[in-house]
Amino acid sequence: MSCPLRTMRKHYSKRLGVRRFQCAAAYHAASYVHTAALYNKEVDDHNLHPNVQPEAESTSPLLIFDTTLRDGEQSPGATLNYKEKMEIARALSVLGVDVCESGFPIASPGDFDAVRGIATEIGPLENNRKNGPMVIAGLARATEKDIQRCFDAVKYAPRHRIHTFLATSDIHLQYKLQMSRDDCLKRAVDAVGFAASLSPDVEFSPEDAGRSDPDFLVEVCNAVIAAGATTLNIPDTVGYTIPEEYGNLIKYLVDNVDHQGKGVVFSTHCHNDLGLASANTMAGIMAGARQAEVTINGIGERAGNTALEEVVMLLHTRKHLYPVHTQVDSKQIARCSRMVSHYTGMSIQPNKAIVGANAFAHESGIHQDGVLKHKATYEIMLPETVGLTENKMVLGKHSGRHAYKKRLEQLGYGDFTTEELDHFVEKFKVLADEKKTVTDADIEAIVSDEIFKPEAFWTLQALHVTAGNRVKPTATVTLQFRDGQEVSEAAMGTGPVDAVYQAIRRATHCCVLLNEFTIQSITDGTQALGEVIVRLQQDNSSAEEESDDLLNPQTGLIRNRQFVGHGANTDILVASATAYINALNRVLADAERKGTQEEDWSPSNAS
Repeated sequence: MSCPLRTMRKHYSKRLGVRRFQCAAAYHAASYVHTAALYNKEVDDHNLHPNVQPEAESTSPLLIFDTTLRDGEQSPGATLNYKEKMEIARALSVLGVDVCESGFPIASPGDFDAVRGIATEIGPLENNRKNGPMVIAGLARATEKDIQRCFDAVKYAPRHRIHTFLATSDIHLQYKLQMSRDDCLKRAVDAVGFAASLSPDVEFSPEDAGRSDPDFLVEVCNAVIAAGATTLNIPDTVGYTIPEEYGNLIKYLVDNVDHQGKGVVFSTHCHNDLGLASANTMAGIMAGARQAEVTINGIGERAGNTALEEVVMLLHTRKHLYPVHTQVDSKQIARCSRMVSHYTGMSIQPNKAIVGANAFAHESGIHQDGVLKHKATYEIMLPETVGLTENKMVLGKHSGRHAYKKRLEQLGYGDFTTEELDHFVEKFKVLADEKKTVTDADIEAIVSDEIFKPEAFWTLQALHVTAGNRVKPTATVTLQFRDGQEVSEAAMGTGPVDAVYQAIRRATHCCVLLNEFTIQSITDGTQALGEVIVRLQQDNSSAEEESDDLLNPQTGLIRNRQFVGHGANTDILVASATAYINALNRVLADAERKGTQEEDWSPSNAS
């Protein structure tokens, strides 16, 4: 067997030189010895789980800047309506996030209203917060019009921030902006100066900093600090750098930018194109950054952003290695993750770190044996630290209301009214009649399908489907509008699901396009719940004007708004119909927010 150190020596000798290899090998050897000693001391001497490692003697606060509602919403298909943005912002406040970047106000009236609503309603909240209200930020390009619009939206929050940006890499300056470095410097200073005249809290981002000339970055950073910037965000916009590069860049800026005594905070913002977003973020923190820009579940443009849960739990689990701490309540992570996944329609991959379904699962017999003897053998974190609990009760149709209530509380749903609880217990028992036992995944699916669903313009009253290999698939649906009117329609399709959707479209007279249909089993077995996710898009083929609801602030491109719907049922056709109707209700809610009159889509006025 070849020696790993010998392989390292050969690799480093060729590329970096013998001396550098010797330093690296010595450092890693010392690090492994120290980590093993510390781990063994905690587990053996004190019988502690590794996630309770002591913090360093003196740590600095790390600000958690969440951009789920701005950068996260730039994920393909991840569009959110006003109500959903408000709910996510409220959850982020309870989670303990320091800064919430709530949107791009200039993009559209809808985005402006959402940012203003969050600033007004969520901005003052202090529930479960240790450092006062959450800062509400908005994004603006480096123009006075953008910045003024941003300020007009965020100013209602007790603590607000204007975040403006301008590209600094030569490739962006030459091909996208078509401006010189001098012009870039002047525009950045003018933008920050104007923002500082409106708000005392101004963040500046040199877009594509990871591919920018470090010396030019120093010049830009010094200039915008003089103009009033209080936070310098250093984005790896295209996810190009590796941890050593990014950490060195942050350190170079911290060492060379004139920021001492001025209260300026350096921030990280990393994308995951090469799978290194979290690693780059942690390298930046070690190099002196004291703010990390993240998203729930790591959602974001292209391959996504640094995941909030990964940074928070890394700092929680390996406290002794990092000189920082956060104010995030990690027990809220699982619930926030579920909410964002449901609202955006972006399912979490099972092997996703921290929040994936397999994150705390053990199938190997060797692993199971070790965990049963001592959890620390194969678990470096406790599920409870992210808001998950172990279910040792088997729930079925004979389980009482109290048992279901306790399980809901363990899963993070402890705020239901008596009527709501009775409603869910009845649903659980109906399911138990069909599949004998009710799992946590079943409970999650049913509860999420109820509490995260949109306002009900249309509800499904009845569904009948005929299908087979020798008959034309036919569906009959009965829907009820919110004013009490019922409509029944029948249609044929290329398959049973298509027939259902054709019938719904006939009944509602809504012009929408189906962009995506996915179905998955919640649990194992033929009796399992099926979960359906659909994405609809309004059919604007006859519209005279193109919607600007989803303007990308970096590229300036506009993409069509999509609306997500979920449905969960043991009958996958019922689940499919429910998901389609929920997505359709989101379309109608968006139209109502924009001022469309209800009679325009009421059944009594349909032609």
